[in-house]
Amino acid sequence: MSTPDETGSWTPRRRAILISVLAIGLTVLAVLTIVFSTAPRPSPSASPSVAPPTSPTATAGPTPTGTSNPTAPVAGGYPWHTGIVSTTFWVGEIFDPNAADGSQVYSTYDSGWMDSYGGCDGVRTADDCQTEVRTAANDFFPTQLKPKENPFYLDLPFDDLNDAQAFATREQVVPWAGQSAYAGSAGDDTVSLMKNRWVRIRSNGQTCYGQIEDAGPGQYHDAAYVFGADDARPANKKFNGAGMDVSPALNGCLRFSDINGENDTVDWQFVEAADVPQGPWTKIVTTSGVRP
Repeated sequence: MSTPDETGSWTPRRRAILISVLAIGLTVLAVLTIVFSTAPRPSPSASPSVAPPTSPTATAGPTPTGTSNPTAPVAGGYPWHTGIVSTTFWVGEIFDPNAADGSQVYSTYDSGWMDSYGGCDGVRTADDCQTEVRTAANDFFPTQLKPKENPFYLDLPFDDLNDAQAFATREQVVPWAGQSAYAGSAGDDTVSLMKNRWVRIRSNGQTCYGQIEDAGPGQYHDAAYVFGADDARPANKKFNGAGMDVSPALNGCLRFSDINGENDTVDWQFVEAADVPQGPWTKIVTTSGVRP
């Protein structure tokens, strides 16, 4: 800092230097004021740019077992089961009179299935009931019978009434067990969670629909296959490893290569009744309950 001379006053030269310094300082201050006043400033409402959070990566759950939790429907519906061998069965068929499950005169849900249906779902002979080719000409219905129940029926290997393991675990493994229609049915062997449920089936470029009216083939508590979401193979080793039986109407609708063979395959999934489109399968809809 500049100081006065010995007499306590400023010399003219020192006074001139001080004035010059002050002028320069004021000029710099003015320039800085202009710069800062005109520079763009962020809007008070602007937020910093932050990358949106990513959703957690979905991981596959455990393979369902007989005691697993219910398999929730995937987006758009229940999971598909693909490349499943399907055989054909029909009301009134007796393919093994010595086997406990060798007759379709009755089903696991209806002790008088043949009577409830209206008779042989095929061609009746003196002592037998044979299947027949079905065509779209009469909506794949039987040619010698006017059925009382839906001719588009099938079975799956989960008997939730007469198989002890399936009955004990059905509330844990059947995905729709919690629906209001089954309220209070836990432990009630007069109510089935499977009977009359709808299934969508694809084969040979065709999509058809049917209702569950029996259990099989070969297995009766195969929850991992029936309700699993990982496209598990059926536990059954009989009939070329079949995981489903379909009626003659479904056999014709799906254009199976054989009216009673073991080489046709299907893709299938459960479907809610509200999602079943109109078709020959809705001309007669089975609503009957369990008949011991």
